[in-house]
Amino acid sequence: MAPPLPLAVQAFRDPQRMGQFSLAEWDLLLRQAGIANLTAALYYLAEQHGQLGAIPPPAREHLAWAHAQGERHRQGVRFEVRQIRRALAGVGVPLILLKGAAYTMAGLPPAPGRLFSDIDILVPKEQLAAVEAALMLHGWAANHHDEYDQRYYREWMHELPPMQHVIRQSLIDVHHAILPETSKARPDPAALRSASRSIDGDDGLRVFAPADMVLHSAVHLFYDGEFDHGMRDLADIHRLLQEFGREPDFWAELPQRAAQLQLERPLFYALRYAHRLLGADVPPAALASGRPPSPLLALMDALFGRALLPAHPSCADRYTGIALRLLYIRANWLRMPPLLLARHLFHKAFISPKAS
Repeated sequence: MAPPLPLAVQAFRDPQRMGQFSLAEWDLLLRQAGIANLTAALYYLAEQHGQLGAIPPPAREHLAWAHAQGERHRQGVRFEVRQIRRALAGVGVPLILLKGAAYTMAGLPPAPGRLFSDIDILVPKEQLAAVEAALMLHGWAANHHDEYDQRYYREWMHELPPMQHVIRQSLIDVHHAILPETSKARPDPAALRSASRSIDGDDGLRVFAPADMVLHSAVHLFYDGEFDHGMRDLADIHRLLQEFGREPDFWAELPQRAAQLQLERPLFYALRYAHRLLGADVPPAALASGRPPSPLLALMDALFGRALLPAHPSCADRYTGIALRLLYIRANWLRMPPLLLARHLFHKAFISPKAS
């Protein structure tokens, strides 16, 4: 018999249950949600489903503080996006927002209560130098990377080294693609840019088309080797599916677009685990492609089934650490060919520590 799902997963899977949790359960739920960066999102979820009044007062007060933090964060994101837009006004690039900033500025369901540390944008690769120069003129600078890291980002990765504002300390990740150039899958950035859409009421800001937004969220989660915010990112996918799934052509277009962009496998995982953990309503036809062989799928179920839970001791078992290490190796394997990977890991393990 499978163990019960962690309380944080239960809350996002069935929000009506939040009003039934005891104070002791809320104590554990808030710890799980806090480490998953989902506390503010819990407030909005409870409010949306009419459960705030049924939550024990001490837990409700904790959520209210998280809600205030979430509102300040949303205001801060909007301010920073305006500053980025002002900095890039003379460059002539379309400002395409990614992930959390896109959800916030477009008013999408994952936005309320979603906290994140940096603002991600996508620009054409041939304009990276102009974009970087413009941002530097407005106070952003590369954020503490040595010579090797600078080369690593600029030659092999899909983004510039993270840039931090010298006064406000805000962070920007400037992408020219959604996967590294050394990755086995190579989604065409031009196709993503050309299909992007302007935000209603603001032609100067753009976000990915619905299918592309889901695919990018899937890539970000299932090509990455860090799962500190794995459940938050899976919740993003769930909410995007709920929102876009109401559009008449979305479920037919999504797998077709995944095939065009070489992203069938990460989409399969995104749909599978959004359904298994959070109860996402996924049409069976959407899972028809990208499925790995049965032995591999059984292994990935065991790995992702652990890694996507909140990183709290109450959500872990004796195999969780092994699962996280294996997924870290897998992520690097997917992003770099073997010789480059060996060189990179050797440098990070033996040379970078000595340099610091």
